[in-house]
Amino acid sequence: MKKILITGTGTGLGRGTAIGLAQAGHQVIATTQLWSQVTELRRHVETLGLQDRVTVDKLDVLDDADIAAAVTWDFDTLVSNAGIGECGPMAEIPVDLVRRTFDTNVFGNLHLIQRAIRKFVGTGTAGRIVIVSSMGGFLTAYGLGAYCASKHALEAIAASLRDELAPTGITVQTINPGAYDTGFNDRIADTTYRWHNDAINFTREADIRANFADIMKGQYDPQDMIDKMVEIIGAADGTYRNVWPPATEDLIKQVQQNAWTLPVNRG
Repeated sequence: MKKILITGTGTGLGRGTAIGLAQAGHQVIATTQLWSQVTELRRHVETLGLQDRVTVDKLDVLDDADIAAAVTWDFDTLVSNAGIGECGPMAEIPVDLVRRTFDTNVFGNLHLIQRAIRKFVGTGTAGRIVIVSSMGGFLTAYGLGAYCASKHALEAIAASLRDELAPTGITVQTINPGAYDTGFNDRIADTTYRWHNDAINFTREADIRANFADIMKGQYDPQDMIDKMVEIIGAADGTYRNVWPPATEDLIKQVQQNAWTLPVNRG
């Protein structure tokens, strides 16, 4: 049995994974960004009869007080899953929105990870850090450049930590979900229309919407990814990199290979 702290469990894959890990017999601290999400998730946990296995609390990775409280909790595995997205063409998206994405996805997560590592080192715990990245950590898609850039940064952080922490016994893993129909992808695409204006921007809203509509087709059943995350996080060992489903892994490898010979696009 593991004692697992997981962030970003208010919705989607994080929520499903927290429940799945508890059902698999692990002790779980499921955290959410907002207090209102805490209340709702606690009620859900109680309806499932999992209150003895799941503790629900607030942990906003941008809140220093939340992080200070979290590192006092009893856990041997940190699943860093908190994430947001701001979208739109990279050539025009306001830099403040890119910065906001990095604040949560990169700097907020890194702050928590560093504090968890210090806790593990201080207590002599051979703990595990699981960083939930994305297929966007290896490739990009139209309008998702800011989000993908933040996940690319997480990949570099994870690889650095993997090598640095080897002597301590603390292990690092990444999980890279493909496109799953949790609503997250659709919601972050919608953020574009908060700032984009055809009267100002040279990109056209109709073209952006058409591109997003194409990207959002064929998203997978979230339960497939939840089951895989429960398997990976709950295992005694495993591989450093975990891309799922296999079709997404194949796509990433093909895109990366093609990049070596990709010609300059002159329109």
